[in-house]
Amino acid sequence: MEALQLDSVAKLELALALYLVVSWRIAHLVRIGRIHPNLPADLFFGETEWTGAYVLNRKKPPQQMPPVRDVVRLIAQPGGFPARKGDGEPGVKSLWLGMVRLRDFALTVAHLQAHKEAS
Repeated sequence: MEALQLDSVAKLELALALYLVVSWRIAHLVRIGRIHPNLPADLFFGETEWTGAYVLNRKKPPQQMPPVRDVVRLIAQPGGFPARKGDGEPGVKSLWLGMVRLRDFALTVAHLQAHKEAS
């Protein structure tokens, strides 16, 4: 909390609002991946997110839209989800940590592409 410099009520409320939206999305993705695993991933993820999940896990992205369950599992793996046969589905913490890694990866790729185009 100290790093956020929440020295006023307004800043604290803003941080809480942001955290609520992020935590809702992650909990929603975990639930959707379990209840409706065959929905297309593009209903919940942008193309950069779902293709980045494949690349981050050293897998070739498929030609057709993957199901949301596959993408949720791929995102959770860098967050600590082992994805073995009997492991079940990932939880909120592994998905959250995986999304942080995926975001960093996507930002790095975008930066490299912008730098390549500039030179």
